[in-house]
Amino acid sequence: MSPVPGVGGTPQPGGRGPAGGNRAAVGADRGTAGNGRVAATGTRREQILDAAADLFARKGFHGVPIDEIGAAVGITGPALYRHFAGKEAILAEMLVGISEQLLAGAQAQLGEDDGRSAAPDPADPANPANPADPADPADPAAQDPHHRAGLDAARATAVLIALVDRHIEFALDHPALITIQFRDLDALPAQDLATVRRLQRAYVGIWADLIRAARGGPPARTDDPHEATAMAHATFGLLNSTPHSARLGRAATARLLHRMALRALLAPDPPALD
Repeated sequence: MSPVPGVGGTPQPGGRGPAGGNRAAVGADRGTAGNGRVAATGTRREQILDAAADLFARKGFHGVPIDEIGAAVGITGPALYRHFAGKEAILAEMLVGISEQLLAGAQAQLGEDDGRSAAPDPADPANPANPADPADPADPAAQDPHHRAGLDAARATAVLIALVDRHIEFALDHPALITIQFRDLDALPAQDLATVRRLQRAYVGIWADLIRAARGGPPARTDDPHEATAMAHATFGLLNSTPHSARLGRAATARLLHRMALRALLAPDPPALD
């Protein structure tokens, strides 16, 4: 599966946030009280994540010793273990975190569009965050993702455009995380890797459903869910090209990616090749 780094924005309560490249956005250490000491710990965690993301992006996960991460934030390697269990835990905080925000951002966008809650019940089989649970085959939502999303072509198009712009914003803010996700994803511990894959599948599923709904009639009909999924992955490949777009400038890159993505997703199909 193509890496699909997460949507930017405020970290979800109790979740992990994006870090690295430019600015960390990770909250205080989870499971602790909101006092001054925790705030300091949270700030140090942010510094560690930010420095580690920069180092991992430049040198690769396996090329960065724990002592180098500590030195980058002015602490010894052993002191870093007060904040993270090790390099793998730092990597997991980054990559699981951006995947969590990615899915939450897409769900929030759907909720803003149709007035539903942005945080569906985790036990709901139709919840895209729970793709492993089978939906009731008698439920029309299980048979037709357009019905499940509750979006006609015009509304699906509006949500899809908003998701494109959210993804562009994240990709421009955090190019280091994109580099790390592409290159070092398999360095995650097995459980964290499985979590990232599950979150990515759910996110891609939302995009694919929106693509099918937005392109649901001629002359740009896309009924095949596999084709819609492939289109989503191809779009992520385009939007995640930001680590290679520095010379163009942020505003120009954002405009270019927006224009190219929407043409690819929404323009009528060209005549078939003979």
